[in-house]
Amino acid sequence: MPTGVFSQPRLVSSSIPKNMFNSPGLSLALQPNIDNQGDETRLGENFEGNIGRRSREEEHESRSGSDNMDGGSGDDHDPTTAAGDKPPRKKRYHRHTPQQIQELEALFKECPHPDEKQRLELSKRLCLETRQVKFWFQNRRTQMKTQLERHENSLLRQENDKLRAENMSIRDAMRNPICTSCGGPAIIGDMSLEEQHLRIENARLKDELDRVCALAGKFLGRPITGPPLPNSSLELGVGTNGTFGTTMATTTTLPLGHDALPTMVVPSNRPATTLDRSMFLELALAAMDELVKMAQTDEPLWIKNIEGGREMLNHDEYLRTFTPCIGLKPNGFVTEASRETGVVIINSLALVETLMDSNRWAEMFHCMIARTSTTDVISNGMGGTRNGALQLMNAELQILSPLVPVREVSFLRFCKQHAEGVWAVVDVSIDTIKESTTFVTCRRLPSGCVVQDMPNGYSKVICVEHAEYDESQVHQLYRPLLSSGMGFGAQRWVATLQRQCECLAILMSSTVPTRDHTGHERKSEQHADIAGNMHRRSRVACSVRAS
Repeated sequence: MPTGVFSQPRLVSSSIPKNMFNSPGLSLALQPNIDNQGDETRLGENFEGNIGRRSREEEHESRSGSDNMDGGSGDDHDPTTAAGDKPPRKKRYHRHTPQQIQELEALFKECPHPDEKQRLELSKRLCLETRQVKFWFQNRRTQMKTQLERHENSLLRQENDKLRAENMSIRDAMRNPICTSCGGPAIIGDMSLEEQHLRIENARLKDELDRVCALAGKFLGRPITGPPLPNSSLELGVGTNGTFGTTMATTTTLPLGHDALPTMVVPSNRPATTLDRSMFLELALAAMDELVKMAQTDEPLWIKNIEGGREMLNHDEYLRTFTPCIGLKPNGFVTEASRETGVVIINSLALVETLMDSNRWAEMFHCMIARTSTTDVISNGMGGTRNGALQLMNAELQILSPLVPVREVSFLRFCKQHAEGVWAVVDVSIDTIKESTTFVTCRRLPSGCVVQDMPNGYSKVICVEHAEYDESQVHQLYRPLLSSGMGFGAQRWVATLQRQCECLAILMSSTVPTRDHTGHERKSEQHADIAGNMHRRSRVACSVRAS
């Protein structure tokens, strides 16, 4: 067949711009041929082969993506082809060797986005071109992203199927309800709008009750359960027989009128119930708040006495400022209140530990305390400290005179840390909370001390004493002494604390050498012996008075 017949396709191919066939596959498929077969047949075969190759690549996209093309595109012609001497040569795919793939995979695990320097070094080591390395990493990142998306889609499909199945089961259960009591088919009645609101309100109140019990249990260090709920959820909204909360109201009633008995009752030693503990906690928090305010407030709450310089409580201002947390003063009772500030040789932690231990407290103030005991420990504190410690105590306070009766008090002692190195310990009587048949003639209003650390192991103590007692039980000679605070007031507590801390400091420093006025060195063991002997003698004398 003459050569002029095949010259037309060659001219057409050369006249098409190269930028129209940037894809190597298309350029190979559209290459003209000079074989004995027709142009259309060869073009169709090349096009179908290219499509088959692409489908196989998409099928195996989970592979390492190592199939790459050589450098140039398929529309580049050999110079001899233009002259008609030889047919054009096809560009074939280049498959990386297993060693090259292994190196590429290892680097991809370490660095999926290599920079130009890393790609250049890798291409030199693997005998590849830099663009081949670049395209391989691009393909690999695309494959990883595709695989991740497919995995996420699979998980979402499974979750969707699970939700659909659950939805179908719920729909079936709603169509055919079953009674939980008898197991038969249940008949759903119409619920009024008011009943729905009551149920919603009951659920809200129950959640709030659980939250309050959880907070109280966290503070007290032990679980607290709420009061038993009614059997019906509707009864909670209106109360059982319309009297919900009546029992609690009668239990917490305080003697607020002037018709109260002149003597108060001492609680029995029965264990505290959950309701009692919650009431104790509320009373302790109110007493702590009152103590801190009384310790920090000056005039007009506290007035300086002109004669002795002591601070006296302004009772009118006190009644305007505070609400009595244990009720009004009974008939026939008188009030004594005092405040004193002093510096003692003891740190706040040691003093707090002494006050919260009944035995150590009685040992420290043996001239004022005849007997003491801890009847119930409601909370030991939080975080291994005394912060939040709450305990129920009994004590007998005395004056070394037979003309003054011993004061028997039952009270709560609550300890709280207000800041770093600042503690407060408060006492408050519980005579109005617990019932008993034993009458007392004294009750302790919020009293205690605020302790603040100072340098060199010292502490600043602000002591507040506030009590009410039956004055008819006291001899007339001692009534002015007690009303001035010299008997059981804050001045006596602070003075006793200072004296005992100094004695304790001498006993602790018995091995420290000292020098006398002549310059000779001597030990303070003699001072320690004298202090110990004085402490023993005073303790024996006080114990004789208590017996």
